[in-house]
Amino acid sequence: MIKKNLKKNKLIDGAFIVTTSIIITKILGILYVIPFYSIIGEKGGALYSYAYIIYTFFMSIAVSGIPLAISKLVSEYQTLGYYRSKVQVFRIAKIFSFTLGFFIFLLLYFLSPVISKMIIGKAGGGNSLNDIVWSIRIISFAIIIVPLLSVYRGYFEGHRFMNPPSISQVLEQLFRVMIILLGCFLSIKIFPLKFSNLVYISLVAVSIGAIVSYLYLVYQMKKNSRKFHEKIRDVGEPIISNTIMLKKILVYSIPFIMIDFFKGTFNYIDMFTVIKGLSKYFSSADAEIIFSIMSTWASKFHMILLAFTSGICLSLIPNLTESIVKKNNKSIQNNINQSFSILAFIIFPMTMGISFLAKPIWYLFYGNSNYGPSILSYSIFIGLFFSFFYLIMNILQVFKGFRYVFICLISGIIFKLLFNTRLMISFSNVHLAPYHGAITASIIGFILCIFFGIIVLRKKYNILFENILKNIVDILCGSIFMIFGLCILKLFIPISSSIRIYNLFIIIIYSSFGTFLYFLYGKYTKLISSIFGNNICQVIKKSFIRS
Repeated sequence: MIKKNLKKNKLIDGAFIVTTSIIITKILGILYVIPFYSIIGEKGGALYSYAYIIYTFFMSIAVSGIPLAISKLVSEYQTLGYYRSKVQVFRIAKIFSFTLGFFIFLLLYFLSPVISKMIIGKAGGGNSLNDIVWSIRIISFAIIIVPLLSVYRGYFEGHRFMNPPSISQVLEQLFRVMIILLGCFLSIKIFPLKFSNLVYISLVAVSIGAIVSYLYLVYQMKKNSRKFHEKIRDVGEPIISNTIMLKKILVYSIPFIMIDFFKGTFNYIDMFTVIKGLSKYFSSADAEIIFSIMSTWASKFHMILLAFTSGICLSLIPNLTESIVKKNNKSIQNNINQSFSILAFIIFPMTMGISFLAKPIWYLFYGNSNYGPSILSYSIFIGLFFSFFYLIMNILQVFKGFRYVFICLISGIIFKLLFNTRLMISFSNVHLAPYHGAITASIIGFILCIFFGIIVLRKKYNILFENILKNIVDILCGSIFMIFGLCILKLFIPISSSIRIYNLFIIIIYSSFGTFLYFLYGKYTKLISSIFGNNICQVIKKSFIRS
């Protein structure tokens, strides 16, 4: 008997299920940093950042495009009734992904000394060259298994079976966090581990979590194999060669890869310019600390925003693909309008709330810091603009606007490359923190890409943004109303405390009050019903039961 968790999900159902699982994984990913960061310290945080940035950069090449491309192709073939072709896509994608992942693993493992020298140059006082080399080598093992894992997730999502890939993400993060916490426990209670060894344990945990997740999906696929072979329609299916199929996978993957590669390139530009640029104003150790805060520890909170974006995109792509194949223009417009509006409704107030509460959030998770709250309060807006950028680029890709995606991404990279150091110098000249200049370069780069993408969608594909713009204006007004209310609350309740645990209660009080004000505004102005419909409670309840 087929399990109920393989029911197909439409846009809101799918977005709810996927987003819920991603949020759980991000919460787990944030919670473990409290003991982890307190043990490894800011220097260990910098070592972790080096390895993880390089890992995510190369994973953007090996993984990022695969699940979305497989999802799109499988959805397309399923709609057309090409059942043999969708299985062929899955088989070829597995071979290609494993081969590519293994090649990147070898590349990273043997070139890690060269990469490490490029990162730190001749700077002293920070992490040693040997520590950086081994951190890169350890995390490179994950690139062997994660590409295969992504293919399985894409295959499930292409059939609009959102539960198994969602659960697999939770399992992956859960096992990873458990291993990291075990390392922290051993460090405190049993073995006096060096901070570098604890960083190594956390990097090994990435591979173990991926293996557990992969085995779970393999099990689910074998257990429910009949569901994947159900035929909705019977048509004459053309024979597609393996070469043509691989070419299709690559063509569909490249724009998705470029999107993640784009963000990874921003981090790479920061890695090779921020530390050197800040060395004019700070010591080498402080420059390393600032960079690690910008690239890893503050960006942990960006991931909360991106969780919603990823959930919406993963649900949108198969539904939008089906509408395009059927040439249902009304459904295309509705899917895009609803995706933009839901994303804006969630992440605008969340971004402004995190920025407002940056100090108690930072003190709760990482303790006292000279730079952390300042960086978090501003850099969280990178997560906001990247979310809209990510959604627009994914929509363009579904429309096969590959050329426009490429032009957009290259323009953003060129801007970041040209103005990253210049803006750091400019900010310093007007007595502002120079690292805010690098953050500003990222924000402007994403904004340029967003405007370009909107223009292309409007003029090339006749997507109307009038209703979306109206909703976004209302959402922005609601977010400002929320912040105004929090400013009044600040007169009565202090915004942060030197006692770490007290900051948790401060965050809960402010968040609860802010959420109440925002939803009060949304209900009074009918914003909520405009975006979700009048039966939003029933929709959420139905989605929750299905998940």
